[in-house]
Amino acid sequence: MALIEWWCSVLIFGAAALTWHYMDVHKGRSALRHIPGPPSESFLKGNVTQFFSRYGTNFQRHVAFDFGPVVRLNGMFGRSMLYVSDPKALHTIMIKEEPIFQEANWFISLNDLLFGRGLLSTLGDKHRKQRKLLNPAFSVAHMRHIIPIFYHVVHKLRDGVKNQIKNGAEEIDMLSWMGRTALELIGQGGLGYSFDPLTEEAHNEDGHALKVLFPNLANLAIARLMLPYLIKIGPAAFRRFIVNLIPHQDVQRVKYIVDTMNSRSREIFAKKKAALLKGNEAILQQVGSGKDIMSILMRANTITSGDDRLPEDELVAQMSMLVFAATDTTSNTLARILQNLAEHSDVQDKARAEIMEANAGEDISYDSLDQLPLLDAICRETLRLYPPAEFITRTANKDTIVPLSEPIVGNGGKMIGEIPIVKGTEVIIGVLGCNASKELWGEDAREWKPERWLSTLPKMVTKNTIPGVYANLMTFAGGKRACIGFKFSEMEMKVVLAVLLSNFTFELTDKPIEWNTAAVRYPTVGKVSNKPQLPLKVRLLEDANAT
Repeated sequence: MALIEWWCSVLIFGAAALTWHYMDVHKGRSALRHIPGPPSESFLKGNVTQFFSRYGTNFQRHVAFDFGPVVRLNGMFGRSMLYVSDPKALHTIMIKEEPIFQEANWFISLNDLLFGRGLLSTLGDKHRKQRKLLNPAFSVAHMRHIIPIFYHVVHKLRDGVKNQIKNGAEEIDMLSWMGRTALELIGQGGLGYSFDPLTEEAHNEDGHALKVLFPNLANLAIARLMLPYLIKIGPAAFRRFIVNLIPHQDVQRVKYIVDTMNSRSREIFAKKKAALLKGNEAILQQVGSGKDIMSILMRANTITSGDDRLPEDELVAQMSMLVFAATDTTSNTLARILQNLAEHSDVQDKARAEIMEANAGEDISYDSLDQLPLLDAICRETLRLYPPAEFITRTANKDTIVPLSEPIVGNGGKMIGEIPIVKGTEVIIGVLGCNASKELWGEDAREWKPERWLSTLPKMVTKNTIPGVYANLMTFAGGKRACIGFKFSEMEMKVVLAVLLSNFTFELTDKPIEWNTAAVRYPTVGKVSNKPQLPLKVRLLEDANAT
């Protein structure tokens, strides 16, 4: 009898869940039925694999550019999603009604599993407390203090590359060098820890683990969306036991990467904690002169009142999060810039002349480097047209209305000036759609033209309330969850480019470069290989001048 009652309960619960799901899906689809968008690939997958898989670049651009500033997409099991690049709608979502539009459950769950309870995996008051402690370490004032650390690291990169081409021009995987450099920059500037001497081309386990994280996650698009449900199955030890049994190469690689990052973060944290407890500033200053982000954060945490103080597991999570967030985003953007400069040798030559006139390849101040107009324009234009993350997701936690800058033509010719959003609707923030909108940036919006930043920006850009924290762009997002380290990343890129262009020239090879869709886009040689790499022909500047 008890067994029968149990099965009855299961059936009743299942029927109720299916009924709720159907009503919820029907309500969401009904509210968005007039919004144009591409057809569903299937009821099960919708447009999910088309949009989020490795080969989703063309489909993402199709969504961003061919349907207008608001696009209806199909999620799993018939749910509707919304792709939004309209500036006024984005301002509503990210600023005005930010409490309604929170990170998607799968995003929070994924980051919690990858890094722990850090800035990328917390919401509400916990997120506010973490960000409050971290903010001073990412200020412009702090950037001025640590720029000598950046130059010290990048000069080692210069020497390493020189050693590799001492016998003449060579084809070099610049993505590998950029990844190692970005890791060492966040290591010394962020954690007060040296990951890599950068003296020669060599394998670095930490760098390799981070570099293959996104390619492996890109192959688990469906599993990522199921995470909010999967993490509720049993205790953590049981879930790990199950994961160990899964015979899936990408799953096992992601597990290995997470273990590698967590182990290194705990090792660094333990050393810093011991030094703080003993008042041993000498240990804290071994790398980064004690000015690194984590040393500042740990000191601040010790003098913070009980309610705002972070537990140790959250401090460790910040370390893993910082290494992750600052490595691939910066290194992949630098690789893209070098590729663009190789394709546009005239821009490369002009940037080199500007840099060398300012002697920026040696060691100049933050303010002097920040005021080089063409170098700044190159960074901005690359971040505009090739944002490392082309979309961000939010999920509405209640019904609301989102207004548009200009009415759009809906299905059947109906004019739509505002969008009804149903609770539970997933919204994709169209970073690329906004950054490369012809309506905002003009007919040449999809061309890489750094010179656009050397004159007045289009009125449509400046008059619209684009909520991005950087350069009227959505690249670093906006609002309370905007990228906290965008100034850190920008200055890293400028120091690297200043030193490299002062010493080397860069040319394309005959190998086809494909940029693949992932949380952070990454390059490969061709479409078959999934190994992140970007080969360029590199020669010493004096050799190039001699020819």
